[in-house]
Amino acid sequence: MKAFLRKEEGFFVLDTDMKILKFGGTSVGSIQSIQTLLNILKTDSVGERPVVVLSAMSGVTNLLISMAEDASNGKDFTVDLAELERRHFEVVKSLLEIQNQNPALTRLKINFNQLEELLQGILALRELTPKTRDMVLGFGERCSTLMISKIAAQYFPAVFVDASEIIKTDSAFGNAKVNMELTEQLVRGFYNENSGKMLFVTGFIASNDAGQITTLGRGGSDYTAAILGSALNVEEIQIWTDVNGMMTADPRLVKKAFSLPELTYTEAMELSYFGAKVIYPPTMIPAFLKKIPIVIKNTFEPQFEGTVIRHDCKASNLPIKGISTINNISILNLEGSGMVGKSGFSGRLFSLLAREQINIILITQSSSEHSITFAVQPAEAEKAKTLIEQEFELELLANKLEQPEIESNLAVLAVVGENMKQTPGVSGKLFHALGRNGVNVRAIAQGSSEYNISVIISSHDLAKALNAVHDAFFIQLTKTLHAFCLGTGNIGKTLFKQLNAHSEFLQQNNGIQVKVAGISNTRKMVFNADGISLDTWEDDLQASDEKADLNEFIQRMKSMNLPNCVFIDNTASPTPIAFYEEAFKSNISVVTCNKIGNSAAYSQYRNFHDTARRHGVDFFYETNVGAGLPIIRTLKDLMNSGDRVRRIEAILSGTISFIFNNFKGDANFHDVVKTAQEKGYTEPDPRDDLSGKDFMRKILILARDAGYPMEEADVEIENMLPKACLDAQSVDEFYAALKAEDAFFAKLKNTAEAEGKVLRYIGKLDNGKASITLQMVDENHPFFTLSGSDNIISFTTDRYKERPLVVKGPGAGAEVTAAGVFADLINVGAN
Repeated sequence: MKAFLRKEEGFFVLDTDMKILKFGGTSVGSIQSIQTLLNILKTDSVGERPVVVLSAMSGVTNLLISMAEDASNGKDFTVDLAELERRHFEVVKSLLEIQNQNPALTRLKINFNQLEELLQGILALRELTPKTRDMVLGFGERCSTLMISKIAAQYFPAVFVDASEIIKTDSAFGNAKVNMELTEQLVRGFYNENSGKMLFVTGFIASNDAGQITTLGRGGSDYTAAILGSALNVEEIQIWTDVNGMMTADPRLVKKAFSLPELTYTEAMELSYFGAKVIYPPTMIPAFLKKIPIVIKNTFEPQFEGTVIRHDCKASNLPIKGISTINNISILNLEGSGMVGKSGFSGRLFSLLAREQINIILITQSSSEHSITFAVQPAEAEKAKTLIEQEFELELLANKLEQPEIESNLAVLAVVGENMKQTPGVSGKLFHALGRNGVNVRAIAQGSSEYNISVIISSHDLAKALNAVHDAFFIQLTKTLHAFCLGTGNIGKTLFKQLNAHSEFLQQNNGIQVKVAGISNTRKMVFNADGISLDTWEDDLQASDEKADLNEFIQRMKSMNLPNCVFIDNTASPTPIAFYEEAFKSNISVVTCNKIGNSAAYSQYRNFHDTARRHGVDFFYETNVGAGLPIIRTLKDLMNSGDRVRRIEAILSGTISFIFNNFKGDANFHDVVKTAQEKGYTEPDPRDDLSGKDFMRKILILARDAGYPMEEADVEIENMLPKACLDAQSVDEFYAALKAEDAFFAKLKNTAEAEGKVLRYIGKLDNGKASITLQMVDENHPFFTLSGSDNIISFTTDRYKERPLVVKGPGAGAEVTAAGVFADLINVGAN
């Protein structure tokens, strides 16, 4: 180990390449974790003789508090004391050689006897003062450090150090302020006297000038490490905990959260202040002032690099470093004309709260100075309100101030990063992610440094907001869509098959992950927020105890409150249509192959589109018109780019295309229709296709998307079916009637063939008039060569006047329809 003196502000100070290693409660909480700790100390990476700072064993501090409070309330504490003694003795007997156990056990027993005497005094007086509380809490670190120093002495020249002898504070028990000048002198002196030895120092505790035990408050053991590091000018301070460094978000709420390799001191402080509990901000200050790197490491995964908090971070291409949160806060709103232009009002307000030890988490004020909003812990909200009412009693009576209002069940979400200062659009991306997922922002705060943007939202929306914002900013990760799928027929099954087969491609090439969070058919439904396996979804649905209930399905979808949520309607039923508006108002996008919603009353069509737009979600229905063909998207692109549609001609029934393309030669019309149904080309009732009803819906949707407010009655339909077929009471009766009308259809076929023509069922939209007619077309017509189940559509527009824009391809079948739904779903993910 290298060590030398250098002059600093008139003093000679020690400068070393040594390290401070601080181990938290979980790192010293069990026999196994202490063995891991010792193995870490044996590695070369920690240096030759590090200074080791230790917390109390996990759970011990809470146990000490419980015993002290029990004693002050006249309750028995001996069971807990016996448990405390057992835990420490068990470690000694497991990890210390027998011949060395007695001295360690004796020293520990003395500590436990002193603790018992102290607790008996509290019990007798029925009083627990802050001073006595600090004395009780100090036993946690003293016992763990003594125990581990004795075990470590088997491998290193170890010395137990009671930090109360070298760290001096004032007498603010519970959160004492350190006398840094005196402390640094004592630390350096003690270190020099014990040169060449490995020091094991108690974290958290110190003492005042009278030698009475004090504690350093929250994060006290980290603070001890920083104080020692500053005094000794060490190479780095390592904080060993039970997580892989500081992460982009709370991994309990965001499964995609990942460890950050490095942070600046400012970024680490901002993240820690807003809930990242790996390190407490004030504990970094001594290291920050000396520019000593702090490394957050995982005791249980020591090979992981962890996070380095340093002064000189490398340039990062990330606009933000992390997203931090504080759940369960309250805000107070104070407003009134008496605040406008009133100098000193804010100072008066916040001095009052500071005087009463009320911590302000966040403050925001309107530019008009008419209102101030600030956030506090819920337990302090009523107290703060009462203090404000007392302090500003005259202003309230004169109606210059409104009565203070408390809002509860809120949370703070903060995006943090030094790059935010030079990256335009960070705020826009944040609020777009929140708005698209229906997360209402109650208040906003941003400092002039631009290192942090904080928003206050409902606690209920916290997990959804956190995941949505994380997906938005960390583009190297996949964006997760949560799909709720209605219908498990041919299209539904095929969609699941396609999603399963292309999941890896989607993640690698589109940056999108689709989790199917809910599935329902007419019998059962099943839910899983983490995603239903698309390998076993049929078994999972069959095994579900939940009976299908569409209203309950929608309510569960809403209550799960997942980010980037999509409702997929793969049915042909009118029932789900009634829930589209509710989905939009819950900021849930809708993807549907169900034509009924867009082809019913025009007022409903308009309402769906307007509601989706108002709530910033998508309403995609490409498959309403041409299965997987890009017809709706092509039309919208033409319209959005300023082109005007003059005429549309189309064959938009893949079913009728298939039927007439196969109705030739000796073919029987009844058999061709039956084959079409068996191949999945027709609706459940083929009359929806053959009556022109289904085709009419498609032309109507196109007309509306082209800007014409048309109703169903405005579409003229030439019916190709005889009345007996239309009047049949069931599908079976329809087929019987169809067979009986064979001569009617044979005549149509024979007439066309005799003239060298083919039968085509053609829809047309021209100057706001829509019609569908059965025509015989010759080889000069562009629709003559249509084959299979293909659809074809031609757009004549201002730009495509001489040669219409033509889209042609398969227009029916589960594969292409499911592919169209798939494409719509991915387009939701792209927004």
